[in-house]
Amino acid sequence: MKTSARNQFDGTVIAYKTGAVNDVVELEIAGGARIVAVVTHESAEQLGLKAGAKAFALVKASSVIVATDLEGVKLSARNRLGGTVVSVTPGAVNAEVLIDVGGGVHVAAIVTQGSLQAMGLAAGQKATALFKAASVLVGTIA
Repeated sequence: MKTSARNQFDGTVIAYKTGAVNDVVELEIAGGARIVAVVTHESAEQLGLKAGAKAFALVKASSVIVATDLEGVKLSARNRLGGTVVSVTPGAVNAEVLIDVGGGVHVAAIVTQGSLQAMGLAAGQKATALFKAASVLVGTIA
């Protein structure tokens, strides 16, 4: 499978909560990081999502927010993957920030040049990749 999503994570379903319309699926990916996704109940059934099932998560880089200095901050984003910036690729308008979150897993984020400069993002800096559970697409191999 090939997709345009810059963030593609293979994992195993470790938690699953059924709802009337939406279900919450939690995947454990390499390095022990966890990704939470909200999917429709019908989709979860069609994909066979249950504890122990192999699945993958897709997240567009434009859906990822980069933050620093989050100590004590409360946020509604369910997915918070902390790590170290490994590269910054500037563009004319936006820049790509690549964060190593451990276990060989990198998270790509697209930020504006203004945000890049305001935050002083550079390789070696600690940063957190944030994204909402509703921004995660979950799939299984057919």
